[in-house]
Amino acid sequence: MVRIRVLVVDDHRIFAESLAAALAAEPDVDVSAAGSAPAAARCLERAAAEGRRFDVMLVDADLGAAAGTVPVQRAPGSAPPSAPPGADGIALVASVRTAHPGVRTVVLAERDDPRRAALALQAGASGWVAKDCSLSRLLAVIRGVLREETHLPPALLTGVLRELTAARKHRTDSERLVESLTPREHEVLRCMVAGLGRKDVAARLFLSPHTVRTHMQNVLGKLGVHSTLAAVALARRAGVRPAELAGDVVERSGQPA
Repeated sequence: MVRIRVLVVDDHRIFAESLAAALAAEPDVDVSAAGSAPAAARCLERAAAEGRRFDVMLVDADLGAAAGTVPVQRAPGSAPPSAPPGADGIALVASVRTAHPGVRTVVLAERDDPRRAALALQAGASGWVAKDCSLSRLLAVIRGVLREETHLPPALLTGVLRELTAARKHRTDSERLVESLTPREHEVLRCMVAGLGRKDVAARLFLSPHTVRTHMQNVLGKLGVHSTLAAVALARRAGVRPAELAGDVVERSGQPA
């Protein structure tokens, strides 16, 4: 019998223990529980090191604020996963997708919320399930996501599709604006996304601070924003990667200042 390894992550101890006990009663399910995102990270790392990787993680949508502290191994220059305030369980989903891409995640929610369900899917979740659903329904979702299925309550489907369509249009508009930048302006924008100030950008790109200021002003103008924070937010939506802060060689030739 092929056994399914499930990790329950919820900071409500009684709920987590009750759910874990119910799942453990199934003959083909092995269950562990974690009460926080850091504890979940330790469980996942330990299981991977021992060759007993988890198959599915069930995570509370309203997991405590500690979810933002999950250690993640990211590719150089990649942006850290982001989530809006109050979406810490979704932040954990994004972190696990990066650090443990083989683990399927299902978000457990106390209420239907099309916007947050859409965010969960964008973060890498394979399902969104009500906390008060039946055990048989939850088991069907667990087995379904292992077959690469995506599970949503039927009542949420229209709202989630609307949210995903709007997000896609927003991203497309952002990408179009970023494409209007020159190669040098794009490099300046990547430095802005990495959090570098004008002087640091100047030193990195071998330009004068005055020239960098001009490029930054041009970037803001072409993107149609009025602040660096707004430019960075738009760049992230468009998928712009931050400039690498170490080991990234900047070519001085072939890039007009």
